Amino acid sequence: MRSVTLSEFDNTYRDKYNVVCGCDEAGRGPLAGDVFAAAVIFDKDTVIEGINDSKKLTAKKREELFDEIVDKALDFSIQCATVKEIEDINILNCAMLAMKRSVEAMKLKPDVCLIDGNKTPKLECDAIAVVKGDAQSQAIAAASILAKVARDRYMLEMAKKYPEWQFEKHKGYGTKLHYQMIDQYGESPIHRPSFLKKYYAKRADKP
Repeated sequence: MRSVTLSEFDNTYRDKYNVVCGCDEAGRGPLAGDVFAAAVIFDKDTVIEGINDSKKLTAKKREELFDEIVDKALDFSIQCATVKEIEDINILNCAMLAMKRSVEAMKLKPDVCLIDGNKTPKLECDAIAVVKGDAQSQAIAAASILAKVARDRYMLEMAKKYPEWQFEKHKGYGTKLHYQMIDQYGESPIHRPSFLKKYYAKRADKP
């Protein structure tokens, strides 16, 4: 039995829904920076070759696909939730908030939104959680790529603003280099203090 392609997966929802949207976020794990989300709507006949979970693609391939997705989408949106919001309402709620913002910012209103993961934001349309959706749905995979590329570009801008922490090398994730920079320079204005509590506690325990 032939496996369903990513675009065919989305089309299975078109028996019930006219406008199908995919939504995903990027940046839940890093120690610094905003969390981004994107929403994408394709026509039922649109197929983009090579599209997949953004984490499985090279940065160069993501950049190439970003332009093709933007060009071929009926509509798309990229939004974020800030570090301050992450500290105020926690990262899970901010991931949901960024996805909600991305869906609501589109001019074309979806009838259903396929959300990567096992939770959905509160939307005006139907929302369906799709576990590992970025490996099943073309629209979710496309949203994953847009969110990831947009966040990487944002972190490159932050690297220019705060060069000491070398964000261009780790994009805010908890790498050895990143922790070394935190040890040396402390926190930047875009670090997430709540994400560093465990590290500080562990560091304090060291003799």
